Amino acid sequence: MKKWWFFFCFWLTTAVYAAEYPQELNITYVKAPFNIQNMVMKQHGLLEKEFEAEKIKIHWIPIKAGLNQVRGMAAGEIDMVAAMNTSTLLIANAAGNRIVIVDGVAHPDETFAIVAKPEVASRIADLKGKKVVGPKGTVLHHLLSASLVQAGLQTKDVDFISMNLPASLTTLLGGRADAALVAAGGLLRAEEEGYRPIVRAKGIISTNLVLAARGDFADRYPEVVARVKKVNREALQWALSHREQAVALGAKEHGISTQAAEKLFTWSAFYGEITPADLDAMQQSEEFLLAEHMMSRPVDVKSLIWSEP
Repeated sequence: MKKWWFFFCFWLTTAVYAAEYPQELNITYVKAPFNIQNMVMKQHGLLEKEFEAEKIKIHWIPIKAGLNQVRGMAAGEIDMVAAMNTSTLLIANAAGNRIVIVDGVAHPDETFAIVAKPEVASRIADLKGKKVVGPKGTVLHHLLSASLVQAGLQTKDVDFISMNLPASLTTLLGGRADAALVAAGGLLRAEEEGYRPIVRAKGIISTNLVLAARGDFADRYPEVVARVKKVNREALQWALSHREQAVALGAKEHGISTQAAEKLFTWSAFYGEITPADLDAMQQSEEFLLAEHMMSRPVDVKSLIWSEP
């Protein structure tokens, strides 16, 4: 009887333990603006190594638009996002899609900009009545709205058409738009083609890219989420201590020169720990997004920070 009971308890413990792990981890691969942690994790197979013993299949999902991340999470197709801007995250939570912040990624204020040909516009007020392209519901959309407000205008004063970053740049360079919201490599490419930044995020809004998880996934698999956070930190430490190699990796992934990649690395302001200043900036973003009707209702910003069990 005792022997039978021992094996039953062993089986039960093993079954419960196994249930703590999913069969696969669906995580996004977001290179832009210059997410070095994400690039290092994927190209070095760090998550595959981390979960090799548990036989968790890592499914990398390439994403170019922030709203597609939210849609994927809402549909249960994406478990974690390697780099999501907090503006998108706030909008998603206000809409009922619970997404929690797991770790910090970057504060790339220098890499986000609105560009136009000098003869078309040299300041934000010149965009009144002009066609502007860029991704809706993102930090760049927030930048456009905030900068227009500073100029005494509103988003409705421009012809804003939503499209992802690559399409926005292509549309601008093809002469089918007057201005575009660009980031990182797109900003460098636009400058090469004679376009100039009308405004950058620095000094107007605080940008913040974070590692995030679908709320129900984080609740069900807290150990997996914690270990992804650990790997995210390891990737950052490797990049900082092997900067030349990290820059070369980023240059290859983005198809740009090492000089351009070095500039983006410097501009990105990578970090890990979420600070009170980050929470304050998110609160300010929420107030702005509510005023601009980009959020349907307020959310408790502090509740969005995931706590390890």
